[in-house]
Order: sequence, then structure tokens, then C-alpha cells
Amino acid sequence: MTGATVRDLLLARCAQDTTALAFEDRTWSWREYVADATLRAHLVLSMLDMNASRHVGLLLENTPEMAMGLAAGALGGYVSVGINATRRGSALADDIRRADCQLVLTDSSLSGLVADLDLGGIRVIDTDGAQWRHALEELGRPVEAIENDPGDIFMLIFTSGTGGSPKAVMMADSTVVTAGSMLAERFSLTPADVCYVSMPLFHSNAVISGFAVASASGATLALARKFSATAFLSDIRRFGATYMNYVGKPLAYILATPRLPDDADNSLRIAFGNEAPERDVIEFAERFGCEVRDGFGSTEMAIVVRRTTETPHGSIGIPGPDVAIFSRETLMECPRATYDATGRVVNLDEAVGELVNVRGAGEFRGYYNDAAATQERLLGGIFWSGDLAYRDANGFLYLVGRSGDWLRVDGENLAANPIERILMRHYAIDQVAVYGVPDPDCGDQLMATVVLDTDRTLTPADFEEFLRAQSDLSPKAWPRYVRITDALPTTATNKILKRVLVSQGASTSDETWVRAARGTAYELARQLSGR
Repeated sequence: MTGATVRDLLLARCAQDTTALAFEDRTWSWREYVADATLRAHLVLSMLDMNASRHVGLLLENTPEMAMGLAAGALGGYVSVGINATRRGSALADDIRRADCQLVLTDSSLSGLVADLDLGGIRVIDTDGAQWRHALEELGRPVEAIENDPGDIFMLIFTSGTGGSPKAVMMADSTVVTAGSMLAERFSLTPADVCYVSMPLFHSNAVISGFAVASASGATLALARKFSATAFLSDIRRFGATYMNYVGKPLAYILATPRLPDDADNSLRIAFGNEAPERDVIEFAERFGCEVRDGFGSTEMAIVVRRTTETPHGSIGIPGPDVAIFSRETLMECPRATYDATGRVVNLDEAVGELVNVRGAGEFRGYYNDAAATQERLLGGIFWSGDLAYRDANGFLYLVGRSGDWLRVDGENLAANPIERILMRHYAIDQVAVYGVPDPDCGDQLMATVVLDTDRTLTPADFEEFLRAQSDLSPKAWPRYVRITDALPTTATNKILKRVLVSQGASTSDETWVRAARGTAYELARQLSGR
């Protein structure tokens, strides 16, 4: 829909009586949803200083008020700010102030998070409160939507913060419409479909792959307050969901629940998302009788990679013509990877570089209130994603990780992601994070934190035998430390927080094994250290 806005998508359905929104035991038709969102838009506008930044924070989980808030911003012509509900204290206050919010809409379950914070006079409104409800009732019906332009900013969405402080990405109205319309067409979604959204609506994945898809197709937006692996299948059946979105590790969490003989007896047709391991994609599709389409993208919307049927094992897919791998040192494209007879990349130092968009920003409009970070992303007129990767002779991409996942071990550069892919071959390993901990002498020592599959066990001897059998694993890529844990620390969007693991190091109450510097056998860390 060239030139359309989110407002246009919503108004096109304002007389439609099919279901727009479903939450727990309540539903709203499109007619009701658009009308209720428009009321909220006018109420918010009456509270804003129109001469200041018209930014409204949404500190809400996936509730009807959150869905209404996103639509109200589009209909009212102001900018919604997705506030990460897992942030706390001064970090949360910094996000709200940095985004120049005039108002923050929250509810009784989350209002305590900001009750004692210094927000510099920013008004906080409890949408569960009688004052909000009474004000909406006084407005009555009908009220008109406000005109806006496709180039206007629809939303500020904070990055996940895996590499440090989150930055507020300015997402244009046109980006939401284009992406939502493309996905709705790609998966043939109609008003008869139900889009199940359990990923947080303050993040780009749920906005683009959930809210925008439902708005473009007229499908039902079925909300789970928050993601729950154990509630997943019952939610799918209760809502009659035919489509779902995900980002990060949700497929792994769901697959870790007990398998039942009737798992495939459900309505789900398509699961769409990114960053799921290939093994999880295959198993999820088989277990739940659906198609899983996994790709790669960033909050900034400047790099998009798709898997195809020809995508090799371990690859994230093949990019469009504007995406390449560049060296920050030379500002030139990196050579393609070459392999030895075992399948190991032999020119990793040369082949690994940063994923870029050579034509510049793409859909990226910059980081709000952060000119320095925006400039760093657009060095030399190229968009630099911060994601490291290499490319094979056929053009397929293989992720290495973020810049912090490029490690120096015993004088050799190693990449975390390929090692993680190899470790995931072990039948007992459900999730793994590979990262560097400081070497007392120089560089890094490799550490792997592992979550085991339900009812599976792993011994140091088993692990050593497994590593020895992996012909494409460099001897220097054997982890020095192995930590067995119940869960990995993650962001609200299920991305692993390696910096938390790095800060914890090998000093942990979890079972930890260590390998002697020049040995291959693993022993409990306390046994080795006690010698």
C-alpha cells in the first residue's frame, strides 16, 4: 500500500464487524477497536502541549490498552514510545526522559515501577483508574481521526540492549505499513486468520510481525499478556490462532515442554520470526504441524535476510543486493569464506566482517536524541549493523555474533556463533551461549554456558567425546570452561544477555567444568582448583 499510513489501514476497517482484538475472554470488532482507539487519541491530545514533542510512553504489557495505545497514536498523529516493562529504576527513568515523553500510560500492574522515579515532571496515567475511564466516557462518540503523513514517525522502539544501553529507533509510519502489508500478502492472511502475539508490543518484532500484519490483513490480533511456553498451545487452541510471531528463543522454550501425542492437533499454520536455531525450526514445524519461516532482521529495519529452500545448514539465508559484509578497517567488502576438507572456514580473519547496507540507511530513520550513535551506524554513507558474519561462495550468510562475539584465544581469532552451532548438535543440549572470559595472560578464554534438554544428562567425559568427534571444530575452539545452568539470562525479547554471563565469569554456584590449558579432559572446577 504505497503512500498509506497506519491510520489509513485502521480507518479502512472502521465499519468492519469481524473480530479485531482478542484478549483473555473478551473480543472487540474492528468497528469497536477503531472507535475506542480514536477516543483515546483525542483524550491524549487534550493533555499534550502541541508545541513540544508529542511523545506518549506506553508502559504496558500485551493488554487491550497497549493495542489501543498503538492505534491511538496512529489515529491521533502523535508518536508512541514503547517502554520496556522489564527495565527498572534509573534505567527505566532514563529511557522515558530520553524519549521526551510528555505522558506515560501504564496500568495498575506496572504503575509501581515509576511511582518513586524522578521523571522530571512527566505525567503518569493509570489506565485502570477511574479518572481515565471517566474521561473516556465524557468524550462520547463519534470523534474523527487526525491526518498524518507516511513519512511521520509512528513509534520510538528501544533496541534490546544486548550490547549496552538501549537506543530509541525512530520507526516511520510507512515502514510499519510496508512491512505489515508485505507479510500479510506473503502468508496469504485474511480477516479469517488469527495472529497470536505473545512477544512484547514495545518491541519491533511484535509491532511489525503482529500488530502491523493484523492491521494490514484485517485478521484478529490475539494477545497474550506475556510469553509463556506452558500456555502456548492452549492459547493457540483457545484463540484458533493460525499465525504467530517470535524472536529469539521462544521456540526452544516451547519445545522444552513435555511432548504430547496430540501436539499437532491445533489451528496454527505459520510461525514467523527470527534468530531461532535451525534445529528448533525443524522440530517445531514437525511437532506442531505448521510451517516455520525464520529470517534475520534488526530493530533498525536496515538489514533483512531471508532463508530459502536452498539455504545450507547453519546459514541464516541469502540477502538482497544491497546487503554485504564489510571490514570497518578497510571500508571494503570482505572476501568470501573458503573451507577445508572438514568443512572448517580457513580464512576466518579475512572473511568475517560486519553486515552492512551499502545503500545507506534503508528504513532506518536514526536514533532519537542520539546523533553520535546514528552517525556511527552510518559511517561512510553505509549502514553498519554491528552484526558480524561471513559469506560462502554461493552468497549465503553465516552469523558470527555481535562485535563482542569476536574472540582472541591463544593468538587466534574465533567466532562465538559457529561454535554454538556445533555444540547444538549434541542431543542433550537445548540452549548454549559461547563467550569470552579474560585470560590472565592475554586475550580471552572460551566459556560455554549450557542449558540441557528436559530429562537429559551430560557428563564431562561425554562432552569431551562429543567435541573430539566434531571434525570441523578447531582445537582452540574447545571451551575452557563449561557451565551447566537451568536458564540463560535474556532480554524482554528473548535475546541472550552475554554481558551478564561474562560478568559472572567462572565464579558461579552452577556446576562448572574446566579443561586444563593443554588438555582435553573436563573436570569439576572445584576439583581442579583444589590441587
